[in-house]
Amino acid sequence: MQTKFVVVLGSLMSGLGKGVVTSSILKILDYYDYHVFPVKFDGYLNYDCGTMNPYRHGEVFVLDDKSELDMDFGMYERFLEKDLKGEFSITGGKVFGLVTSKERRGDYLGEDVQIIPHLTNEIISNIEQISSRNKLDVLVIEVGGTVGDIENNYFIEAMRQLSLKHKVVFVNLTYVPEIGPSSEQKSKPTQLAFRSLMQLGIKPQLLVCRSEKKLDQKVRKKLALFTNLNIENIIDDQNTRSIYELPLNLLSQNFDKLLLKELGLGGRKINKKKLSKFKERVAKITNPPKDTVKIAIVGKYTELQDSYASVKEAIIHAAANQNLGTEIAWINSEHINGKNAKNVLFGMDGIIIPGGFGGRGIDGMIDAIQYSREKNIPCLGICLGMQAMAIEFARNVCMIKGATSSEFDKNARHKVIDIMVSQKGIERKGGTMRLGAWKCKIKSKDTIAYRAYGSNIISERHRHRYELNNKYARALERKGLIISGTTTDGKLVEIIEWKNGFGIGTQAHPELKSRLSNPAPLFTSLIKAAHKRAQEK
Repeated sequence: MQTKFVVVLGSLMSGLGKGVVTSSILKILDYYDYHVFPVKFDGYLNYDCGTMNPYRHGEVFVLDDKSELDMDFGMYERFLEKDLKGEFSITGGKVFGLVTSKERRGDYLGEDVQIIPHLTNEIISNIEQISSRNKLDVLVIEVGGTVGDIENNYFIEAMRQLSLKHKVVFVNLTYVPEIGPSSEQKSKPTQLAFRSLMQLGIKPQLLVCRSEKKLDQKVRKKLALFTNLNIENIIDDQNTRSIYELPLNLLSQNFDKLLLKELGLGGRKINKKKLSKFKERVAKITNPPKDTVKIAIVGKYTELQDSYASVKEAIIHAAANQNLGTEIAWINSEHINGKNAKNVLFGMDGIIIPGGFGGRGIDGMIDAIQYSREKNIPCLGICLGMQAMAIEFARNVCMIKGATSSEFDKNARHKVIDIMVSQKGIERKGGTMRLGAWKCKIKSKDTIAYRAYGSNIISERHRHRYELNNKYARALERKGLIISGTTTDGKLVEIIEWKNGFGIGTQAHPELKSRLSNPAPLFTSLIKAAHKRAQEK
C-alpha cells in the first residue's frame, strides 16, 4: 500500500497541545493495526535541540540512536509505545544545511537556489524517503509553530505540494476562547485562522477545537458553516484530567471513522484488545484510589515543568502500575538550604533529583539529598542528580571537604565528579556528549538496581559529559556507598546506592523509556518505597 499522510497544523497560538493531538492520532491508527510513525518539523535553525536551554524549548528527548530531539518525541513514544528514530525529526537547520551543502558541491550548477522549489523539494523528498524506508501505511506529520510564523511557512507550502502528489489529510488544531462573565465561547478567531490556511492553499478536512470546557453545539454549527465542513468534522478537544484521555475522547466523536474515510482506508476493525488495555491503564490515572504518594521533584528548571516532562510522566506511569495516586511537588533547588530543607520537604514520601547542567541550584540539591538520606526518605537521582548524590556522600559521610564537580569548579582540589576522558578536548557542543542507549552491568543481585530490573545487564539512554571520578570510588565505598552498576567494561560508574534505606542514583535517564504499559523500573521501585514510607507514617 502506498503511504498516506496526515498533517497536523496549529492555529492562533502555541501551547495548544499539537503534540498530544498528533500522539492521539498515532494511537488511534495503531488501534487499527496500521504501521504508523510520526515526523516532526521544527522551524528553528538549530540542527537539533541539543544545545537549547530547557527554558526555551522544554526537555531534550534522547533516543536510542543518540538523537537529541524535541520533547514531543517523548509524547509520541509514550503513546505509540515504540522506539523512534532521529530521522523522524526535520528542522530548519537540517534542511537549510542540506540545501546549502548541495549548492557548494555543485548539485544545482547554473541555478539560483530558492525556497521554492529547492527547499520544498528537499522536504518532500525527505518525507517520501522516510515513508518508503519504513514501509509505512500512514505517516503523521506535526508542523511545529503556529500558522503564520515565518519559520514554518515554507514547510506548510511543502505540505501543500505533498498533497498534489499523495493522499494527505490536514488536521487543524485551533483555540476557542471564552469571553466575559458568561464564559461565552467565541468562534471568530478560528474562522479567521481557517481562512488564513485556505489562503495558503490548504483546506483542513478536520478541525480540532481546544477549549476550556465542552465545545458548545452552536459554536460547532457556526464553525461548520464558515469552514465548509460537516459539523461532525468539528472535533471537541476540551480540557481533560489526563493527556491519555484524548484518544478516547476523539474515538467517542467518531474521529477514527472520519479520519480513515478521509484517508481512503477501510475494511479494518479496531483492535478491541489493545483499546481495552489502554482504557484500563488510563482509568488508573483518571480515577486513582485514595491511597496516594507525595513525590518532590527538586530541580533547577521547575518553573517550566516541560523541562522535566518525561520525569513527570514516568512518575504517573509507575504510580498507576501500582494502583496508586500521586501528588507531585515542584521544588526549585535554589530555594532549599540546610536550614529550611525540613520545612520545604515536609510530608514528602519520595524525592527525585533530576538532570541538568551547571552549578546553579546544586547546593540546594545536595541539601535535599542529605535531608533525604538522614531522614530515610526514598530518593532517586538522575544524571546530575546521581552526581549530586555522590558529592553529598563525599562531603557529609566521607568528610572530603570541598568535594565537588569540575563542571562547577575546574580548579577544585577534590573533583569527585569529573569530565570523562572521552570528552576532553571536544570543542563542538552539539551532538558530542555521551548520548543514546548504553548497556550497564549490575554487580550484585543484592542491590536496589537488580531488584528493580531483575537482570545483570540493562540498557538505558544517556546524555552527559561528566562522570563519577574513579579516583574517589574506593573512598566512597569504604564509607558505605555501593557502586552497583558500571559500564560493561567496568570503566564508568553507572549506578550508586546508599547502604541503608532507599537511595539510588543513575547516570542514565530511565524516564526516557517509561511507558504507560511498561513503567521505568527505577521509578516503580521509588514509588513502592515511597508508598511503604507513607504507610509507616
